[in-house]
Amino acid sequence: MHSLLDVILTTDFAFSVLRVMTPILFAALGALISNRAGIINIGLEGIMLVSALTGVVVSAYTHSAWVGLLAAAMGGTLIAGILAFFTLQFKTHIILGGIAINLFASGGTVFILYLLSGDKGSSTSLPSKVLPSIDIPLIKDIPVLGPILSGHHVLTYAAILAVFVVYYLLNKTPLGLRIRSVGENPHAAQSVGVSVMKTQYIALLLSGFFAGLGGAYMSMGYLSMFSRDMTAGRGWIALAAEAMGRGTTLGTSLTSLLFGAADALSNALQVLKIPAELIGTVPYIATLVGLVVYAINETRRKNNKKLKSKSQPSAK
Repeated sequence: MHSLLDVILTTDFAFSVLRVMTPILFAALGALISNRAGIINIGLEGIMLVSALTGVVVSAYTHSAWVGLLAAAMGGTLIAGILAFFTLQFKTHIILGGIAINLFASGGTVFILYLLSGDKGSSTSLPSKVLPSIDIPLIKDIPVLGPILSGHHVLTYAAILAVFVVYYLLNKTPLGLRIRSVGENPHAAQSVGVSVMKTQYIALLLSGFFAGLGGAYMSMGYLSMFSRDMTAGRGWIALAAEAMGRGTTLGTSLTSLLFGAADALSNALQVLKIPAELIGTVPYIATLVGLVVYAINETRRKNNKKLKSKSQPSAK
């Protein structure tokens, strides 16, 4: 236990938490936007995977990391648009559509990688670019705080900024009002002239955009290449983070940080003599525990609500 605390209670561990939280937070914010519009984006895992490959390939051929980032974000938006087209236009079941996206991405990215580089495992033969890290002036010189907050990848700071952007979007803009109204009562929203389909289209596109940024970070920040199925369930973890966050921006951000800490813990435990197979399960165990706790709390809340409604005398 003492060795474990020596690993966790360090600035390096805190730095690592923010680092590994980044893709989860991006995808969770995307899940939040689509869920608030009443349509769940199960395809986050596949969107992130496609975006990760797109960023690597485009940056390699254009010799620009920023162009690769833009292509990754647009690739995620495009895949989300395809999902929206089939689910909203042709009424395909949203769950089945999302699963199809995930399966397509898992095999399709390997196939495209093989066509472009001849490799099936990773993109090491492609001269892809990596986005820079940033040292924050003044903060970097502060003891303890500096090593934790400064020196992160540019997309880590973008993810933190995105929390405020999404909060403002959902709570302070007309588009956010339409998204929330469609998610809460689509018939009422339609009765006052709000296009439910258009609003859900926009929400899914925004969801794909944020997930695309998370995918770009995986291959252009977290790692400097694309590897097969490199998202490793982070899209599913993001969905769990959004659910535990109760549909709020702050709650989603905090639960993303929690799952980021679990992922960072699995990395930190590698220095101890613990089987690698057991260490690798830590993020997923944390996800399951979190969902169980969330389900128990939701059940209690609903039961209490029913009891209160029964105890109130009916109006005569």
